[in-house]
Amino acid sequence: QVQLVESGVGLVKPGGSLRLSCTAPEQTLYYRATSWFRQAPGKEREMVSCISRKDGATSYADSVKGRFTGSRDDAGNSMYLQMDNPKPAHTASYYCAIGWYSTCRTSTYDYDCWGQGTQVTVSS
Repeated sequence: QVQLVESGVGLVKPGGSLRLSCTAPEQTLYYRATSWFRQAPGKEREMVSCISRKDGATSYADSVKGRFTGSRDDAGNSMYLQMDNPKPAHTASYYCAIGWYSTCRTSTYDYDCWGQGTQVTVSS
């Protein structure tokens, strides 16, 4: 288990864009699925983006499809979440995570490495 470090701008207007970054220790991404979760106050943590290491397949929550893009750079030990034209409903804290497995899972219990969380507020 390792602690991941997140960075990125936390305030964006509708129609704008931002990118969250997540840096991991060297060689920790190689065989594992990588995901981004979000959690709004009073709600459960929800997976919004995932990349399978096994086959490269991507998964997105319906609420972010067409607006969010997850990516990873294994050689650079980094993960990214690109948000394009986000909506106010996307306001939440966002967490990067590395899974136990190579395939995408939606449960928080299937991830052992987490970022500290980044508050993202979408407002005009």
